[in-house]
Amino acid sequence: MTKADLIEEVSRLAELTRKDSEVIVETIFDSVVRALRTGDKIEIRGFGSFRTRQRKPRVGRNPKTGDRVEVPPKKIPFFKPSKELKDMVNHDSEKPQAAAAEASSTATPES
Repeated sequence: MTKADLIEEVSRLAELTRKDSEVIVETIFDSVVRALRTGDKIEIRGFGSFRTRQRKPRVGRNPKTGDRVEVPPKKIPFFKPSKELKDMVNHDSEKPQAAAAEASSTATPES
């Protein structure tokens, strides 16, 4: 799903204009980015949490020349899904497998 798809979905479900939906989606994304920049944690119950993790400085290599390069420390955005989100994703993906397993276990062999 792309950002445009998300805007379209909000527009359709909320019965808003595409422009209004775009403002809503942009506002949410901007709010998340602003909070992460200031070091805040964003927690959306039933969905997950966003936070930043600090990466330590390290020595890397330039792939073109092979020279050593000092990589400075930096903050990396990190998303941790909630248990509910994990269960919803796994529950939907297990339905076809569970149905197939159940069908094969209840099938009677023909003699």
